[in-house]
Amino acid sequence: QVQLVESGGGLVQPGGSLRLSCADSRRTFSSYYAMGWFRQASGKEREFVAAINSNGASTLYADSVKGRFTISRDNAKNTVYLQMNSLKPDDTAVYYCAAPPTASIATREARYAWWGQGTQVTVSS
Repeated sequence: QVQLVESGGGLVQPGGSLRLSCADSRRTFSSYYAMGWFRQASGKEREFVAAINSNGASTLYADSVKGRFTISRDNAKNTVYLQMNSLKPDDTAVYYCAAPPTASIATREARYAWWGQGTQVTVSS
């Protein structure tokens, strides 16, 4: 069973950067599964942000974050990262990492079987 724990959220000024981390606390996902990041702003539906396949060779981003966010993974540490640069107030949301039971990238929530508890990111001056 995969158990995901996010960290790294916080308050940052517009234009600033944050790096989110997501660790599999039971050290089970290793290189078997793709990983994804989603976010949910207050009053809005949860949306896809980025995903990476099992070996890290392929990534996919939502148009709204392309060129500003970078997803990466370290399978030896059972951890996936989301580097967020040039942050905007519209990026304010709870960010969730998730894993589908497949090695290939997925963008739809329904494809994801395991979810973290979320970490708050607030972009404000």
